[in-house]
Amino acid sequence: MNKGPIGIFDSGIGGTSIWREINKVLPYESTIYLADSRNAPYGEKSKEQILQLSIKNVEFLLQKGCKLIVVACNTATTNAIKELRASYSVPLIGIEPAIKPAALNSKTKTVGVLATKGTLSSALFNNTSEMHASGIKVLDQVGTGLVEQIEKGEINTSKTKELLRNYLDPMLSQGMDQLVLGCTHYPYLLPLIKEILPENIKIIDSGEGVARHTKNVLQLNDLLSGSDGESSSHQFFTNGDVEVLKFFLRDVSVPYSAQFLNF
Repeated sequence: MNKGPIGIFDSGIGGTSIWREINKVLPYESTIYLADSRNAPYGEKSKEQILQLSIKNVEFLLQKGCKLIVVACNTATTNAIKELRASYSVPLIGIEPAIKPAALNSKTKTVGVLATKGTLSSALFNNTSEMHASGIKVLDQVGTGLVEQIEKGEINTSKTKELLRNYLDPMLSQGMDQLVLGCTHYPYLLPLIKEILPENIKIIDSGEGVARHTKNVLQLNDLLSGSDGESSSHQFFTNGDVEVLKFFLRDVSVPYSAQFLNF
């Protein structure tokens, strides 16, 4: 048993969608969440920049005593997870677009992927697509501007809706029947996405799978806390706007602290 916290980081508040799934599956575990909002979006940065930011985030979480770290960012995972695992002994869990289930379930053999430029241009994403989407038409769409809108808390706005329509309509016209959300920010746009897409389009994100995998890795490494939920704690840090972070946590039912951190 290990009562240390699970560390989670993202290029902003998007990874809180992953935190929610982890807290649902592992309610007795303590967590520390780090939002590097000042440097969002990672998707427009070079691989080297993404790696350096990821190292900084991992170091911060290790200093806080985290026993496992979830890279709750598709761009950071696809560009830096290999190097991070080579440098640190702590278990590191990554997240990448759920191409495999989309490809397996597509009846039209056409899958859409909405993600950042950094994710879609990465070697890991391309390798995953080649491995799991043979014979499937994969429509890659960079969601330019969406992360910025979400980081400002501007979700249900005309600008956000227009951006989404510009990205989703072309994929619809090409026969997409599965949409993969390849950025942890994007689940917060689900109500808008569902307004735009027909009901028969399956929308897939990776949150639930990442949470289950986190539990499995904790079990395999004898790292589960073994305590009850009353003794768990949840800390959120951001170098962006704390009020925006709190807005995205407004419906969270467990006690938590959220604070600005200049890093």
